[in-house]
This record gives sequence, structure tokens and C-alpha cells, in this order.
Amino acid sequence: MSKSKQHGSEAIAEAEGRGKNDALRSQQRTTVGISRAKILGGVAVVAALLGAYGILSWTGALTTITDGPTLERFVVDLGIVGPLAIIGLLATAIVMNPIPSAPIALAAGAAYGHLWGTVYVVIGAEIGALIAFAIARLVGYDVLHRWLGKRLSLGSLASQNALMAAVFASRLLPFISFDLVSFAAGLTPLKPWRFAVATLAGIVPASFLLAHFGSEMVSADTHWITLAVLALGAVTLLPIAGKLLLDRYRRKPADPSSES
Repeated sequence: MSKSKQHGSEAIAEAEGRGKNDALRSQQRTTVGISRAKILGGVAVVAALLGAYGILSWTGALTTITDGPTLERFVVDLGIVGPLAIIGLLATAIVMNPIPSAPIALAAGAAYGHLWGTVYVVIGAEIGALIAFAIARLVGYDVLHRWLGKRLSLGSLASQNALMAAVFASRLLPFISFDLVSFAAGLTPLKPWRFAVATLAGIVPASFLLAHFGSEMVSADTHWITLAVLALGAVTLLPIAGKLLLDRYRRKPADPSSES
């Protein structure tokens, strides 16, 4: 091989090497930039939520939101805008975890009755859950998975169906935080449409019972209030009872006579 060809080959190899190195450095800069942007975005979201909560507390609006009868009178006075206020307040309460959502749901039932109260509660809860899911997915998902990498394992909840079932089951249990589940689900690989469907299916029973409970509180019918409380307890206990029965059935030894 002539010297000119040898030098030409070396120049080409050197140029290819520089190109690969430049591409790698560019990719690293992009990765760092995305991480930094995600972190800054997360800080901005947290600051905005804290600021909004402070404004609600300072203006006294938080007191109105957490007082069911007062909130009922407020939304009724708003007229046709009242349902939008219920939906917006409920979505806000879910995104801003310290604000309780139960008084808003009770006020919806008291102001608009069983059916429409349930509809407004379901819409508001679904919107709030989707917003919380989107915030966690857009701000925290990439950062969390980049920091933890392979150490982040979901175990038996790794599949889409298992994650969807877990979200659905959590919606049936009132003692599990609705808000935190929505944020936590956004940090998993669960597809948004699956999260939306599981949440919608899970919140309808509890939303109806809360709206019904609020409506019966207005009528002061203690009989129906008692039934509503018992029904809400049943919604809470049925999934637990079903899980216990299923585990017991699986542990039950096989009948020896059936083996002969």
C-alpha cells in the first residue's frame, strides 16, 4: 500500500473517530440537559402547588372548601357555574394532596342530588387524577428511572395488566390515598389510557356513595344515612374479603379421595 493511501485511510479513521466522539458528547449533553430540565420542572411544579395552597389558606378559601355545608351554599349561589366549580375544586384537591376531597364530594351530593352529584364528582376526580398522573410522568418519570436504573423493579406489578388492576383495586379502598396513587402511577410504565380506564371504573362506586351520603345529610333521613355508611364500608371491605377468600382457597389442601 502506498503512503498516500495509508495516510488517507488513517485520516478517514480519525475523522470517523472524531465524529463518534462528538456524537457521544452531544448525546451526553442532551441527557444532562433533559435531566436538569426535568428537575427544574419538578421544582417549579412543587413551588406552584405550595404557593397555590398558601394563597387558598391566606384568603380563607380553604376554610370554605373543607366545610361541606358552606361549600354547598357557595356552589348553589353560583347557579349554572356551580357544577364547574365542583369539578374544578375536586380536581384541585386531588392534585394538591393536603386539601381533602370528601367534603367537596359531599357538597356535590347535597347541592345536586344523587345522580348529577355523582357525575360531577366522577368528572372532577378523573380530571384531577389525570393531571396528577401527567405531572408525575412528565416531571419525575425520566429522572427516577435515570437515577435508579435497573434497581427500580416493580416485581409482580411489572405487566400493564397488573398495574392496571392495582390502580383499580386502590380506587375501591377509601383508606388508600387517591392522590398519592395517581402521582405514583405516573412514575410507573403504565399507559395513560389504562390508568384512565382503571381510575374511572374504580371511582364510580365511591363517588356515588359520597354524593348519596351528602344528599341524605341534607334530608336528615337517618335511616338512609346509616345505609349509606354501611354501603361505603362494604365497598371498602369487599375487596379485602375477596382477597382473603382467594388466598384461603389457594392454600386449601387437595381432597385425597379425588386423587384415587
